[in-house]
Amino acid sequence: MDIKGIGSGTGVGHTFPAIPKSQPLSGADGFGKVIGELVNSVNNTQLSADKSIQNLITGESKGLHEVMIAMEKSSISMQFLTQVRNKAVEAYQEVMRMQV
Repeated sequence: MDIKGIGSGTGVGHTFPAIPKSQPLSGADGFGKVIGELVNSVNNTQLSADKSIQNLITGESKGLHEVMIAMEKSSISMQFLTQVRNKAVEAYQEVMRMQV
């Protein structure tokens, strides 16, 4: 019996971009690149959900469950991005409160 690990299937690990390990990330450039890839990934999931909704409405797709899965995946991706943004803002505010 072969049991696959959590990261081996589809899921959150495949929804969000992975940090490239071949190139060392440096400071703000690396952070900006990761955030940019995350925003693009969330945008792509939202566009995919919109397309699946349109396909359901026009009758090209009969799978309501697939549309609901795409919508939930898009919603969770957006919530994740929002939380990452909130944590980044909190970290920035905390650094700004530090006394030199």
